[in-house]
Amino acid sequence: MTSLLGLDLAGRPVLVAGGGPVASRRATALASEGAVVTVVSPVVCEDLADAWAAGAVTWVDREVREADVDGVWLVHAATGDPRTDAALCGWATERRIWSVNAGAVDQGTARTPATARHSGLAVGVVSTGTADPARARAVRDALVSVLELEPLDLRAHRRTDHPGRVVLVGGGPGAPDLLTLRGRRALSEADVVVADRLGPTSLLDDLPETVEVIDVGKVPGHHAVTQEQINHIIVEQATLGRNVVRLKGGDAYLFGRGGEEVLACRTHGIPVEVVPGVSSALAVPAAADIPLTHRGVVAGAHVTHGHGTLDDAAVAGVVDGTATLVVLMGIALLERHVSHLLEAGADPATPVAIVENGTLPTQRTTRAPLGGIVDAAAAAAVQAPAVVVVGGVAATGLLETG
Repeated sequence: MTSLLGLDLAGRPVLVAGGGPVASRRATALASEGAVVTVVSPVVCEDLADAWAAGAVTWVDREVREADVDGVWLVHAATGDPRTDAALCGWATERRIWSVNAGAVDQGTARTPATARHSGLAVGVVSTGTADPARARAVRDALVSVLELEPLDLRAHRRTDHPGRVVLVGGGPGAPDLLTLRGRRALSEADVVVADRLGPTSLLDDLPETVEVIDVGKVPGHHAVTQEQINHIIVEQATLGRNVVRLKGGDAYLFGRGGEEVLACRTHGIPVEVVPGVSSALAVPAAADIPLTHRGVVAGAHVTHGHGTLDDAAVAGVVDGTATLVVLMGIALLERHVSHLLEAGADPATPVAIVENGTLPTQRTTRAPLGGIVDAAAAAAVQAPAVVVVGGVAATGLLETG
């Protein structure tokens, strides 16, 4: 029966016998964990030679000897010669030193588990009976998938007198499965989540009860919590020694005011990380089967927000048909924007699509020519959140065949 045990080999001597790819993988992995690795082999592969040249391992250019086992904590036999590997493990056993036989796992006194690292944890899987490395790797991969995809509480126990940190997570357009794996990992480690109104807010219901959720969502025309107050909240919470996740819709650096929050953290000496998100400017049109560029139709795209007057570049792209216009947060001033485009010379027949609640079960698309989109939106009672796409790619049936 095999028992799973974590070995702290940092600063301790380890012997790796062999110079091929298997020996190289084990030697470099052990060295990365801080072990003092000596490789004994008359010939080494290129990767091992590079590790030796970089000072990561010591290389002894000869065949392995019994005396090489003396004084080490672990022996890894990977010479490729069954007799040599068996003899080496035998010498180790006589000295009560753990040994791994890479060519015949059952003959060693230790086994190398299939491992992965996640959130400061080492995940290891090892067979307890007959060696089955492929199965161990499959189980390891399944466990890592659970850790990355499920809302498990992976917070470490920390002293509150240590400084906290802030992670700005771009949550994507709203569908929870469009949040990146790195974003999910950050949520699993959070003590506090400062959340917007948009994004994958359904994930908040799955957080442990001990995680504090602070709602700072902004509703169009009514910002109950100002940006300055949000900056203060994330800095204050991190100063208390907490892991703070600032969960945003879309991407933090595309009209998400992420730059302001990063500056606020750095001004106060708070460690801050930004996790990129899937922007609604790209994901929502894609979810509605609208490519922002399409050969023979348009080769560029211009993304802007709808809070003010459209800039000259946005207007020019629509007028001359050289760029798709994508407007985020553009419903409140839709009529003004349409009038601006028409007055600038845009073709009233230019296709327009408005996609509400993109990527969510309630997603809905309203299409009409530029000259009639305001009336169509009113008739359909279009509401925010929505993304407006203007240009030939918004035409009905563009990607249909037959």
